[in-house]
Amino acid sequence: MPSPESPDAAWPERLAASRAQLDCRFPQVGEVFEACLLDALSVLSPAGVSAYLDCGRFLGRMGRGVEPLLAFLEEWPSTAGILGEDALPAINHTLQLIWKSPNGKAITPFLQTLAAVARRLPSREQMQHYLDLTLDLMERTSGSIHGIHKSFASPGLPDFLAQAPTLLNGLAIGGLRNWVDYGIRNYGNHPERQRAYFSLQSADSRAVFQRERHGTLLVDHEHLLDLCLRGLWGDSAQLVPYASSADPTGHSAQADASAPLLPYYDASGIRLPDVLDDALGVSGIDRYRASLAHIAGHRRWSTPLFADNFSPMQRMAIEIFEDSRIERLILRQYPGLHRIFLALHPTPVEGACNAATHSCLRHRLAMLSRALLDPAHGYQDAALREFVERFAQTMASGEASSEAVATLALAYVALTRRQSDQLANVHFADTVITYRDDNRHLWRFHELSDDEEMFEPRPTTAAAEVDRLPPRHYPEWDYQSQTYRPDWVSLYESLHPSGEAALIDRLFDKHAALARRLKRLLDLLRPQDRLRVRYQENGSELDLDIAIRSLIDFKSGATPDPRINMSHRTNGRNLAVLLLLDLSESLSDKVRVGNGEQTVLELSQEAVSLLAWAIEQLGDPLAIAGFHSDTRHDVRYLHLKGFSEGWGDPVKRRLAAMQAGYSTRMGAAMRHAAHYLAAQPAEKKLMLILTDGQPSDVDVQDERLLIEDARKSVGELEQQGIFTYCISLDRKADEYVHDIFGGRYAVIDNIERLPEKLPELFMALTR
Repeated sequence: MPSPESPDAAWPERLAASRAQLDCRFPQVGEVFEACLLDALSVLSPAGVSAYLDCGRFLGRMGRGVEPLLAFLEEWPSTAGILGEDALPAINHTLQLIWKSPNGKAITPFLQTLAAVARRLPSREQMQHYLDLTLDLMERTSGSIHGIHKSFASPGLPDFLAQAPTLLNGLAIGGLRNWVDYGIRNYGNHPERQRAYFSLQSADSRAVFQRERHGTLLVDHEHLLDLCLRGLWGDSAQLVPYASSADPTGHSAQADASAPLLPYYDASGIRLPDVLDDALGVSGIDRYRASLAHIAGHRRWSTPLFADNFSPMQRMAIEIFEDSRIERLILRQYPGLHRIFLALHPTPVEGACNAATHSCLRHRLAMLSRALLDPAHGYQDAALREFVERFAQTMASGEASSEAVATLALAYVALTRRQSDQLANVHFADTVITYRDDNRHLWRFHELSDDEEMFEPRPTTAAAEVDRLPPRHYPEWDYQSQTYRPDWVSLYESLHPSGEAALIDRLFDKHAALARRLKRLLDLLRPQDRLRVRYQENGSELDLDIAIRSLIDFKSGATPDPRINMSHRTNGRNLAVLLLLDLSESLSDKVRVGNGEQTVLELSQEAVSLLAWAIEQLGDPLAIAGFHSDTRHDVRYLHLKGFSEGWGDPVKRRLAAMQAGYSTRMGAAMRHAAHYLAAQPAEKKLMLILTDGQPSDVDVQDERLLIEDARKSVGELEQQGIFTYCISLDRKADEYVHDIFGGRYAVIDNIERLPEKLPELFMALTR
């Protein structure tokens, strides 16, 4: 495949032929066509590319402007990467039906959200349900004059399509259908109410949405479950919900796309379904407790094995035996869980699987699992009863081990193996144990990839001990394929630990002369139309008049007014600033300062403190955050100062405790910082990045990858109206920093002058 890095001599001719096949003269398409075609070539076959261009030609000629075509060209490659290119005929059929109806305006939101919907419905069968639902909504809400043909567009269809990713984040396809049916039945003849319903603006729309999520919501019980995990198991793993399709019976009859997803744990934490129904006499909260106990047991007692040493059937058996070992150990400590495990564990019927027509290994293992849990199982199979006894003997010696039960599992497979176990037609009834996790943690791989991790514990810093919010996931730009890797980076944010505010005060004593010089410069920049904002519960200084009045009220027995502070704002400098600090390990390096030595981190600490004080004098909203990373699974974003915080002891304490560690995954940190900066009402928004080296991380071998991702993130911020500027402390920064920030950077060669240069540079930028 051609790329900018490796040009193909035949590429211009191929590009021209593709343009001719598309046959489009919109100038906007010409600007992005080459990039879109490269994306398509990376995931589509030649026939798929041809179908892609044919569909684009249809969209360009249907008379709806350039937006539908642009949306399709940009979204279909990623959609096809999920669903497969064979899904295009169904998509194209839906497009044509919408086009032939009065609902042509709905085509653009349909295409714009297609990739996001595909990520929630990754099979063609599920996507077909969504397409059918879309057409059903269109048919039932489009109006006609004489009942012969549709002549009025559906009021709610465009809003539904725009909200589809949000809806599917919380609903299974069945719940989505119920939500849509309610809106059609009640508002089919009320256009304005219909729009409010399908845009999730009306109260009953949100209520029905919550109703269809039904069951016990994890978010409502997360604190209780977290206490359970910490108190009973001494485990502080993060609980992370995922959208599920909960089976109201608690069991799945078959392993298909409609089956509930199993819990699991990975680097981001323990992943549990966002909602669980009461089932089989067990409440939703007890189902959560069962899953949590099972996973906590694995985290305490399981040891990963090398998957390459075993066949898929052997791995299946090892997982069952290991699950049973873990539950045996759990029940020794908490025997009350036995009732819940028994109720939730399916009871396979002996002889239900026909070995002549089906693969019965799953069925035999599910029976064995039930027998290991239930002494009154009643099964008569000789091999099963033999291994129940052998398992009991193995566990009699203590905790046993993952390796010991793996040996037992291999012996069971060897003894019970049948030729029909190789059949593709597998017996699934009563074999899925929904409260158990999917055992991905149990396997290591000799050939490691991004999806097959070692799950080894990593050293932590003090910052890692701070409680963190659930992760946010960000894409990362792959310059080789010219596509985003969706949800590639997991970013955790937390409040930075605190130190001693007096340390920062001593820094100002050290730089008293510099502070006086900066104050003279600040007086020239300070706007003259600075306004006092009174009656603030939190502010930069005490409002004496209000404070005295509140004290009088308190002494007289009345309720005092707590709004005793005031702050200042200005209409002259409509600017918000976010200072993003690289806190990677290299900041621990020492440099000569005068007759002594200081670390780069200490100099950065001094410079940032002076800058924060200076910006406070100007009245500009300022936030400060630091970041570092330990692979794509653990990017840490540490809040040092929020926009709403003044320059006071809480901020000083965090600055005093600044620590350096790990690596520099800059792109993800910038995208997350933009999330906060973009929310500021200021007319101008400036992000300053202070770093001492190029973007890098331990799981990235190609040094250009993170440089190109950072460059891409700068472009994304520009589209949001955010101006970026980099202050680099790396003398070799010219080799890469221009690629990322263009001309918007400065290199400070004399690092010892950083406390002086940083505030001066900011004032020069904002003069």
